[in-house]
Amino acid sequence: MTRVFVSRDMASVALGADALARALSDMGCEVVRTGSRGLFSVEPLVEVESEDGRIGYGPVQPEDVAAVLDGTHPNRLGRVEALPFFAGQQRFTFARCGIVDPLSMADYAAHDGWKGLEAARAQSPQQVVDAVKASGLRGRGGAGFPTGIKWQTVLDAPGSPKYIVCNADEGDSGTFADRMLMEGDPFCLIEGMAIAAHAVGATHGYIYIRSEYPFAIDTMREAIGLSAERIVPFTLEVRVGAGAYVCGEETALLDSIEGKRGQVRAKPPLPALQGLFGKPTVINNVLSLAAVPFILAEGADAYAAVGFGRSRGTMPVQLAGNVKHGGLYEIGFGITLGALVNDIGGGAASGRPVRAVQVGGPLGAYFPPSMFHLPFDYEAFAQAGGLIGHAGITVFDDSVDMAQMARFAMEFCAVESCGKCTPCRIGSTRGVEIMDRIVAARHVTPVGMEQAGSGYLGEALYSRAPSRIDISIEGQTALLRDLCDTMKHGSLCALGGFTPYPVLSALDHFPEDFGAPAPVRQAAEQDA
Repeated sequence: MTRVFVSRDMASVALGADALARALSDMGCEVVRTGSRGLFSVEPLVEVESEDGRIGYGPVQPEDVAAVLDGTHPNRLGRVEALPFFAGQQRFTFARCGIVDPLSMADYAAHDGWKGLEAARAQSPQQVVDAVKASGLRGRGGAGFPTGIKWQTVLDAPGSPKYIVCNADEGDSGTFADRMLMEGDPFCLIEGMAIAAHAVGATHGYIYIRSEYPFAIDTMREAIGLSAERIVPFTLEVRVGAGAYVCGEETALLDSIEGKRGQVRAKPPLPALQGLFGKPTVINNVLSLAAVPFILAEGADAYAAVGFGRSRGTMPVQLAGNVKHGGLYEIGFGITLGALVNDIGGGAASGRPVRAVQVGGPLGAYFPPSMFHLPFDYEAFAQAGGLIGHAGITVFDDSVDMAQMARFAMEFCAVESCGKCTPCRIGSTRGVEIMDRIVAARHVTPVGMEQAGSGYLGEALYSRAPSRIDISIEGQTALLRDLCDTMKHGSLCALGGFTPYPVLSALDHFPEDFGAPAPVRQAAEQDA
């Protein structure tokens, strides 16, 4: 009987993987459902077991299965891991994704599963924490805070019980790594959380998954049941989010788990000291916890040997938007932004020039091609006025209107704000109004600008501009910058605090979309 492998990943199923699996089964094949390899342009992907390894075909439709099985299908890819998209990757966290049956304990063990937990339990909690510190692992969801320091704080904190919380509320646009990991290798996350529990003395953990991920929710619940005896005395459960973006912020997430409305808590106290139910709590995101089994199994030095500067190990980068080869690419820190977008992503899917990329989700900064030399590194991006965040890269071609993208950032913040602090709640609403005035003013002639008193922007727009403020483009952009400064330094959490990143980067790098002269650097880009 021919053995074939087809992804059960949510994205693959959306592209027809279930129908393909049924067609292969009807042809008498043994069908193994795996996670996705991470290159969605070849999904639905079939891999056929052979003497030469697993031979891939993709994309494939159900009516193509006969041609796949006799080897004549034109979309024959050969060994998938040899494709250029995969050959250059350094897969530490996603090594098993697309390879194993996600819910097979035997498969997981056969591919080095549980080795990290075994190594951790042979050491003292302090030794495990020291190993995570030595690895250089930093939080893979936000500002990159050192994971080992967070664990040390919880280990040293008085109080009992202690908790491990996994933030799987993956709400950033263009990100899907958490979902892929939970659907394709759930035991890896469970093992990472069990190691964290041993390291800090926790007995129970929660995985907070956004409600929009039904496949991940079902897979994690089943995997927890299958592995319950393996991780004793640690116990785990899934909590489903209620659809609020702000619950991706760690303290709002804790409130949601406690059954409250998700609102940001003031700090201090830190969650490491008074977190879930007022007890010491480790809260990390999926990619941080899923990196831990490799560190304990292979050693901190093996992980720290990869990377760039203070950014050690690998980062699962997610390429999305207007990009030819969208998918997940795991690589050590230090690769340039341009290499990710152009060499690996293949540039814009539309065939037009890439004009901008946004890194770090809807609150990340926009970068023009003139900055594609930046190394993918926490410090380099911070110095350039951006952030890596969850490492989602969204690509835009030259048809994008960056002023409208800046407006979207303000509108997104206004819609998703929990409302607890004034800079975020009111500032984002005022930001939308300012952007509307700027966008409208781009189409007004200089003569019309002199007639502001007669309502040159139109009665409806003019009525929203207080008479005491300067409603020229220059006046409004100055007001926008002042508002961003207030939001950045006055907001209670990163939702309001990070909204200025996309707004100011769009204003700085693409001033022509705001009615100002185009920067000289564009000519240099065209020559390049």
